[in-house]
Amino acid sequence: MKLFMPKQHGAWAMLIVPFWLGVVASGFVWEHVPFFLGWIFLYLATYPMLLLFKKKKIAFHVKWIVIYLVPALLLLLFPLFERPSVVYFGLMMLPFFAINAYFSSKNKDRHIINDFSAIFAFSFAGLASAYLPAGAVSGEAMLVFIVSVLFFIGSTFFVKSMIREKKNSNFKLISWGYHAAVTVFWIIMSQWLIAVAFLPSLARAIGFYGRKMSPIQIGVAEIVNSVLFFIFIAVHLI
Repeated sequence: MKLFMPKQHGAWAMLIVPFWLGVVASGFVWEHVPFFLGWIFLYLATYPMLLLFKKKKIAFHVKWIVIYLVPALLLLLFPLFERPSVVYFGLMMLPFFAINAYFSSKNKDRHIINDFSAIFAFSFAGLASAYLPAGAVSGEAMLVFIVSVLFFIGSTFFVKSMIREKKNSNFKLISWGYHAAVTVFWIIMSQWLIAVAFLPSLARAIGFYGRKMSPIQIGVAEIVNSVLFFIFIAVHLI
């Protein structure tokens, strides 16, 4: 049976990076493993869930919701038994899921507000994973949430400036200005390692603009950038 998988490959970085930065910020416990696996299955389940709002192939999408949601719920029982209050982070994601559902129903999945909504939802996973060991949201956990949101908003600007908005000079300036402002902000805050973590994003936003790059090449560039970002932020947290 061929798996029914999301087509937004860039979402995998958003799925992985905030969660494991949260682990770095709080310390690893064994429940993080089923938590992460459950988080993956939950993400896979949301893909057919959102497609339901397009009102096409309903039976097909319901089948895949069940296939993914059942293991998701079983795996998520482990962190819930350890820390029942972690469920509140799931509830915080619901308004953002509602926004994604709205844009899906309007066939505007690539709208920038829809992208931003997904970024906030994914970044809550960093808070949840950091909350699991001690049952508290630390300053480091909040930092993980903030830098994750800022980083992936930058990724959204970059990808759109390379594909859908590649001929829009105003969007180019928005993208460049955003990346520069975020980097300068962390320099002003004297958070030098965090500033360095955002430098590759600034460099690729400016250096790659206007180049003829395939979606695969853009995706590879984003994978490399995400790995660099993770390493620098993880070192800062350690």
